[in-house]
Amino acid sequence: MVITNYSESYLLNIPSDDLALPQKLSSLQKMKDAAEKNGESPFCSFSDTDMLMWYLYDSKNLDVSKDRMTRTTIEYRRELEQFLHNLLTYHEEMDIHFEQIIKGSLFKSLFPQDMRKYQSWLATKSPYVIKHGNYSPATLSRKTTILKSFFSFLYKENYIEQRLADGFKISSVQKDDRPNRDLGPKDVLALLHAFKEQQHIVMFTIVHVLTTTGIRNEEFCKLRVKDLCRDSILGGYYLKIDGKGNKKRNVPVIEKVVETIRMFRKARGLVPIEVADKDSPLFTTNRGKAFSVTYLSRYVKEEIKALPEGILSEEVTITPHVFRHAFAIISNMHGINLNDISRSLGHEDQKTTMIYLEKIFEKERHAIHRWKPEIFGEFI
Repeated sequence: MVITNYSESYLLNIPSDDLALPQKLSSLQKMKDAAEKNGESPFCSFSDTDMLMWYLYDSKNLDVSKDRMTRTTIEYRRELEQFLHNLLTYHEEMDIHFEQIIKGSLFKSLFPQDMRKYQSWLATKSPYVIKHGNYSPATLSRKTTILKSFFSFLYKENYIEQRLADGFKISSVQKDDRPNRDLGPKDVLALLHAFKEQQHIVMFTIVHVLTTTGIRNEEFCKLRVKDLCRDSILGGYYLKIDGKGNKKRNVPVIEKVVETIRMFRKARGLVPIEVADKDSPLFTTNRGKAFSVTYLSRYVKEEIKALPEGILSEEVTITPHVFRHAFAIISNMHGINLNDISRSLGHEDQKTTMIYLEKIFEKERHAIHRWKPEIFGEFI
């Protein structure tokens, strides 16, 4: 079969370092410009590798800071490379047959039905499923979204003739498929009290800051000293957040949280905010380095797991992101409207905020709460 001669080594030669990447992108831009000048399709000279690279790293904005965040790019690249590795290695298991490789391109040799077969194999027979069990609905939905986005790009740019994105089955996440991330004020207070009693200022600070600001994990990790600013108009402090999609917003920090930040820095042996290097991390690990998203998540899970049993009222898998949900839940309990909660979280779409609150809304808006006492008298 032709596919056996189609080396997968090309998947691994996409540069991503700061020096090689701009050079390669510049070379691709020249190829694209030459094709357009000759009245040809812009990507007629591109290979599959070139298209992968262009999709992942080409700057869509004059201001490159507004492009897809690095963490998202890494996730997309990993998913696309995994797709190609799986396809090259397990295509026979998927019942995908290549009679020929069209113009040296694997992407051009695929059909919509192949996407359906791949999706089915991934969910039921892939090595991960055999070893670890089924992917969560959220993970399958994310993987499908990334692949559909890439193949929609290839079709839009006339690199492929088949509408491969249409071959994927709908992969949506239902409310009950999502892990329990509902943490209310009682549980947050329990955690704060527990860490205060242990004099665990690091975890106390992480919980305190994430819950009261609602910022994302990566936003927390990227904070620098200069991002904690005095508010000359309203008084107090606020954080300058460089958020998802490079959307910027200002997040107020209440005075007690500022005091907590100061205690954290003192416990870590860091100089006070007023005299610190403005470009240095606001929060650091015990080695004096800024937190990474992966390390922050692992650290929080381990420290909370080490707490005595019974601290939390329900079984909730605690990650840093859970405290962002807690911000939304507690804000809703204070009667703050959905629009203001959504804007405070930096959500572009209120539907995302609704995901944080849907289980709470389901309970607090249940019909039982509107029953009149006189119907059942002493029994309600």
